[in-house]
Amino acid sequence: QVQLVESGGGLVQTGGSLRLSCTASGGTFATYVIGWFRQVPGNEREFVAAISRNSDSTFYKDSVKGRFTVSRDDVLNTAYLQANNLLPEDTAVYYCAAKRFFVNVVQSAMYNAWGQGTQVTVSS
Repeated sequence: QVQLVESGGGLVQTGGSLRLSCTASGGTFATYVIGWFRQVPGNEREFVAAISRNSDSTFYKDSVKGRFTVSRDDVLNTAYLQANNLLPEDTAVYYCAAKRFFVNVVQSAMYNAWGQGTQVTVSS
């Protein structure tokens, strides 16, 4: 079973940028689809972006299209979420997750492994 660790969160001002990383161990990273989710206390975890094996497909939540970019480096066993032009409503704990196939990527229940999360706070 793959283990995931997120990093790169922090406090930024509106319009700022962050690059979140998701580093994997204990499995063959290249065989996993990676999804990014976020959660605000009291709310359900929501889908943000996903990237397929081999990086041939990506999918984004509408509100982050054009601002966020998901990518991966299978040599480094790491996936990234580049978040630009951040808004206060992007404030949340961000999680990465792994699954085998690039179907139903927006459904958190379909993912087999999760990281512990990294906090992103955007000040207005």
